[in-house]
Amino acid sequence: MILDSLKNSFLYEGMHPSFKRAFDYIKSRDLDALEPGKIVLDGEKLFISIAEYEGKSTEEARLETHEKYIDIQVIISGTETMGWRAAHDCKQPLAPYDPQKDICFYSDSSVSYLDVHPGEFAVFYPGDGHAPCIAKGPVKKAVVKVLL
Repeated sequence: MILDSLKNSFLYEGMHPSFKRAFDYIKSRDLDALEPGKIVLDGEKLFISIAEYEGKSTEEARLETHEKYIDIQVIISGTETMGWRAAHDCKQPLAPYDPQKDICFYSDSSVSYLDVHPGEFAVFYPGDGHAPCIAKGPVKKAVVKVLL
């Protein structure tokens, strides 16, 4: 898991061949003007989902893991708290892994939390269980999906 500011994204561009393209796209756009929906940058290898929603409580948020994609979650407006727990410590799946959606939800609790503000991003690898969408009020964010 990584938490940093978009102005430091250059530090992470070498971690995956698609990271530079993803960060360049995010940093070159007026994110506030983007409408909710999917932006395809490279088919199913690299795409962005823009979402606006009312935040959930810590109790409502569910840990999730992915097997095929890395998430880069960029906050556009609002502040979101994200829970974290190592995926290998997520022992209570709510349903089997869904390969079509690349997701498995868990009833386990997060062991740590981070606050992500506008202009910041969090990167979650398949080894990172994460509970997004915790907020008091509305949030707008971009979730970049990077195929491993």
